Amino acid sequence: MKHIVSSGEFERPWLDRLFRLAQGMQARRGKPGEVLIGKLMVTLFYEASTRTRMSFEAAMRYLGGMVSSTENAGQFSSAIKGETLEDSIRVVSGDCDVIVIRHPMTGAAARASLVSRVPIINAGDGVGEHPTQALLDVYTLLAERRLLDRLSEPNVLDGLTVTMFGDLKNGRTVHSLARLLRSYGRVHLNFVSPHALRLPGGLLHELSDNGVGVFETDHLSDVLAATNVLYVTRVQKERFDDPKEYEIVKSSYRIDLDALRGAKDDLVIMHPLPRVDEIAPTVDALSNAAYFRQADNGLPVRMALLQMIFQNRS
Repeated sequence: MKHIVSSGEFERPWLDRLFRLAQGMQARRGKPGEVLIGKLMVTLFYEASTRTRMSFEAAMRYLGGMVSSTENAGQFSSAIKGETLEDSIRVVSGDCDVIVIRHPMTGAAARASLVSRVPIINAGDGVGEHPTQALLDVYTLLAERRLLDRLSEPNVLDGLTVTMFGDLKNGRTVHSLARLLRSYGRVHLNFVSPHALRLPGGLLHELSDNGVGVFETDHLSDVLAATNVLYVTRVQKERFDDPKEYEIVKSSYRIDLDALRGAKDDLVIMHPLPRVDEIAPTVDALSNAAYFRQADNGLPVRMALLQMIFQNRS
């Protein structure tokens, strides 16, 4: 696999290999290696990021590689002079070994992959996808459900109910995770959101056409009792053209201890972060609040991903 653009492109044997390698990376966390000595990664971020950019950069350095970074490429690159994305990628790909790109335009990573001389890793393209977040999300889900030792089972998540909650229209992490879960058996997906923030119809039909059970509702109470994994997302202010529309929906959906009454005792609560006020801080103390462990898993998963990308090129 040369480029990492969409989670729909991942094949199950590749995923199993990645997660086994990530387990090994987890065990040796904090112990720098030499696998990627002499390799240079460029992180080209046209949108703000904390976790994704820093975990990629840490992953590259832990593997012995080097990093060249720009966290505001829209302002501090030739894009401000009018240079096209394609021309920027043609130039940058001549100076490095892999490019991690985040861009506000849906499809930007795919465009970059068409002209790049080195692997492109999509770190988020507008409201499109965020495939490496989906990788660490599934790894976290498997770890929290104590299923990492059953990776060889083709339908390891059979019968699992995952409820995705919040801004599903603009949530690229949701889009990537929903596609990726198809690889793990007969998973049922609930989508809970205000009507204005529902999952794009095209993706809903894609999931249904591929045999995924799906259900949409406005109310978490309709599906909470049957939910095994609750995946919460924030309402993304930066995706709204009309501030008034954002104000109407921003506090529509919030998880607190009262909202979780009636949930399964082993419910796994996840969130790709950052959060604003969609999960109350009182939830953090629950043993099944997994979102900070989820963030921690970004490093070993991305270390494994980078190692595999370069192994596949050698």
